[in-house]
Amino acid sequence: MDRNGKVYLVGAGPGRLDYLTVRGYHLLTQAEVLVYDALVDEAVLRSVPASCLTLDVGKRGGQPSTPQAEINQLLVEQCLQGKQVIRLKSGDPFIFGRSTAEIEALLQAGCPFEVVPGISSALAAPLLASIPLTDPALSRCFVVFSAHAPDTLDWESLAGIDTLVILMGAKPLPTIVSQLQRHGRSPQTPIAIIRWAGQPQQQIWTGTLETIVQQTSRQALSPCVIVIGEVVRLRAFLK
Repeated sequence: MDRNGKVYLVGAGPGRLDYLTVRGYHLLTQAEVLVYDALVDEAVLRSVPASCLTLDVGKRGGQPSTPQAEINQLLVEQCLQGKQVIRLKSGDPFIFGRSTAEIEALLQAGCPFEVVPGISSALAAPLLASIPLTDPALSRCFVVFSAHAPDTLDWESLAGIDTLVILMGAKPLPTIVSQLQRHGRSPQTPIAIIRWAGQPQQQIWTGTLETIVQQTSRQALSPCVIVIGEVVRLRAFLK
């Protein structure tokens, strides 16, 4: 680590300690300040020294969270005090991680930083559910997107892509299903919902665009990754 203050934006991966990168783990064991999001496993948090200042800033949909501007300022303040700061984000820092705003604040303050990659849930969740995102016959490509603001998405284009991987899609699930069918996707298209991927409480629901909303109507789905496409059928052979 740097002898002066420095901020490390570290991807925690799907959440479990054994899915953290070696680089990420090494940095955690030397952290002086840890600023972390929700969805990070307790075992990961226990990797920091006992003297480390730990700060939970939330960042989970529908739950109380620290405003982004305050997080930016917090990182700058701790760095300028000469601290080794770990900004721990679930998944990968550059995939829906709001890292740009934090990096801009660090650059403006002259704070050195490093970005450490993590395994995004968009890639890990399908794998842990035995669903390959590509296949020579069933999926020549896939796209990853957030359904946080479904009204802003180009559903006509999305409906034509072999495999869709959707983050933040639990609440807008009925809209996702409706829009895809409205733009030509077959009601029989397979879909999988993977909740708490890689955790002991992992749950998986599979169905079709026609059936999935009713199947899961009484279930708590968040946090989840949704996979839509013919590759979902391969789970029966690969799990």
